[in-house]
Amino acid sequence: MSQAKKMAMIGVGKMGGALLEGILSRKWIAPEAITVCDKMAGRLEELKAAYGTGIAADNRAALSGADIVILGVKPQNMREVLEEIRDALDEKQLVVSIAAGISTIFIEEVLEKKIRVVRAMPNMPALIGCGATALARGKYATDGDINVSRQVFDAVGISVVVTEDLMDAVTGLSGSGPAYGFMMIEALSDAGVLMGLPRETARMLASQTMLGAAMLCLQGQQHPAALKDMVTSPGGTTIAGIQVLEEGKFRATLMAAVEAAALRSRALGK
Repeated sequence: MSQAKKMAMIGVGKMGGALLEGILSRKWIAPEAITVCDKMAGRLEELKAAYGTGIAADNRAALSGADIVILGVKPQNMREVLEEIRDALDEKQLVVSIAAGISTIFIEEVLEKKIRVVRAMPNMPALIGCGATALARGKYATDGDINVSRQVFDAVGISVVVTEDLMDAVTGLSGSGPAYGFMMIEALSDAGVLMGLPRETARMLASQTMLGAAMLCLQGQQHPAALKDMVTSPGGTTIAGIQVLEEGKFRATLMAAVEAAALRSRALGK
C-alpha cells in the first residue's frame, strides 16, 4: 500500500481481525508497521503473537506516526474514543471507520478538525475474505483516500464507492444480505431432506449451488435473468419450480426485506 506506510487499528474484534489478516496477506504493510489497540489486553497479546504487529497500551499511543487509522470500535463507544484521540490526531492522517450507523459528519464534528474521514460498511463474509464493502467519503477525504481505503477492503473481498446517503440502502442489501442467503440455503437444504436426501448432502449441495450461481454473476457479463433462462428449459423442471416461487412472491418478498432493513437502518441512525 504505497500511500499508507504505517497503520493504526483501534478496536480489533472479529471484523478488525479479518481486515488485519487480509492486509497482511497482501504484504502491503509489514506487520511491525501496524499498531493495534484494543480494550482487551489478552486480545493484543494474541494479535502480536499471531502476526507480529506492534501493540499500544492506549488509543492515543497507537496513533503515533500512523498514516491511516482504522476505527473498529462499537458504535456506542465511538464518541468516547473520538474524544480521547482528538488531540492526538492531525490533519495528515486518514481515519477509516467501520462502525455501523456512524456518519462521517458525526466523526468530523466530534474531532473538531479537518480530518479526512472515510466510512466503510463491510459485511460478515469479510471474515473469510469474501466480503462486500461500501465506502463513502467525508467532507475532507480525497480521491487518494478512497483509493487507499479500497485497497484495504479489497483485501477481504470487493469494495464499491457510494455517496453516504446510500449507506442505509447498502445496509439493507449487502449488510443484512448474508442472513437472507443463509435462510435460502437453509430452506433449500430442508427441501432436499424433504425429498429424501441426507442432511449433510443437502446442505453441501445447497451451499455450493448458491456459491456457483453467485460466481457466475460476478465473473460473467450476463444479467442474472439471462443466466436463469439458461437453466430453464421449456416445460422442464426448473420452470415448474420458478412458477411456485413467483406464486409465493419470492422476488417481491426479497425486495421488501431489503427495503425494511434499509428503513430500519435509517431510523437507527437518527
